[in-house]
Amino acid sequence: MTGRTRRDERAGERGSGLIEVTWLGILLLVPLVWILLSVFTVQRGAFAVSGAARAAGRAYVLAPDDATGRERAEAAAGLALADQGIAGADLDVTITCEPYPRACHSGTSVVTVRIGSSVQLPLLPVLLGGGSPRFALDATQVVPVGQYQEVADGSS
Repeated sequence: MTGRTRRDERAGERGSGLIEVTWLGILLLVPLVWILLSVFTVQRGAFAVSGAARAAGRAYVLAPDDATGRERAEAAAGLALADQGIAGADLDVTITCEPYPRACHSGTSVVTVRIGSSVQLPLLPVLLGGGSPRFALDATQVVPVGQYQEVADGSS
């Protein structure tokens, strides 16, 4: 008779293993999906910032003067970010020149363009109810002025 009682006890637990495996799968799958989405978002952002630095450097060097170059560099960087789906992201364009810091388009200047931006990690504000966590990204491009245009030598 004790064997029958054990069977009756086990019959009440029939099918619970499937439910446990399903819940365990969901609990492990949701964080894995979030990690993958976050990695893809950061990779897209890194690619966009790298392309923005390259485009901004070329745009700056091809401009006729420093003021126009800064405008074109910022526009090119914004377009490159928008191209990768990061339109409207914070954008910080820093341009430095050597050896002529006040006249980048003269002589044999070397222009360094640094682009700083960030991407928002997906789904976190909705799930946690907090602010929007962001991942900071930056890229640098170094371009000699004479690489894309001829520089007029003042000794004519």
